[in-house]
Amino acid sequence: MRLPAQLLGLLMLWVPGSSGDIVMTQTPLSLPITPGEPASISCRSSQSFLDSDDGYTYLDWYLQKPGQPPQPLIYFVSSRASGVPDRFNGSGSGSDFTLKISGVEADDVGVYYCMQCIEFISTVVQPGKETS
Repeated sequence: MRLPAQLLGLLMLWVPGSSGDIVMTQTPLSLPITPGEPASISCRSSQSFLDSDDGYTYLDWYLQKPGQPPQPLIYFVSSRASGVPDRFNGSGSGSDFTLKISGVEADDVGVYYCMQCIEFISTVVQPGKETS
C-alpha cells in the first residue's frame, strides 16, 4: 500500500547572529512512502551547531502530524525524545544531518522539520497598562 503523503517539509530559517545568518535546508521536499520500507530525510545548515562550551550539537528533529502541533523526535542530533520509537534515528555532524526511519508506519505521516537550537530570536510579551 502506497501512501500519497508528504512526509516532510522544507524549513529554511534566517536567524540574525554575529556570525551571519543561519540557513537550514531539507531534502527531499516530498517523500512518498510505503509502509515497512525505510525513509531518509537530509538536513543541511550553513554553519555548524557544535557548542564549544558543552560539546553538544544543537540540531533537533520534529514531526507535525495533521491537525497537531509539532512534537519532538530527536534532540542533540541523535537522542530520541521520550516515547519516540527506536525506528527513528538521527545522525550527522558539522552541517550535514539525517533522520532515518527504519520501517515507516502509516502513523508516521506528517511534516518533518530539522531545527537549529543555538541562536534564538526572542519576543517579550508583557501585560499592557489600562488607560482611563
